[in-house]
Amino acid sequence: MIWILKLIEDLERVPSVYFKKIVNTQDLWEVRAAAGSNIFRLIGFFDGPDLVILAHAFQKKTQKTPKQAIEIAEERKKK
Repeated sequence: MIWILKLIEDLERVPSVYFKKIVNTQDLWEVRAAAGSNIFRLIGFFDGPDLVILAHAFQKKTQKTPKQAIEIAEERKKK
C-alpha cells in the first residue's frame, strides 16, 4: 500500500488499476492494492488540486464497493 501511495504522489497520471473515481459518488476516489489473494481499498477525496484525504479503508471481498464503505467516506467528507 505504501508503494501505491508513493506512486500516486509522484506520478502526474496514475494508472486506474491503482487510483480510480468511484462512479455514482460525490467525487470519491478509490486507492486499490492487492497482497496475494487479499484486496484492500482506501476511499478518499481531493481537498484542493494536490491533496487527497483518505477517509476510509477496508478489505474488499466482493466485486462491488460496499455501500456502507461509500456512506462512511461521504459522511467523513462532509465533516
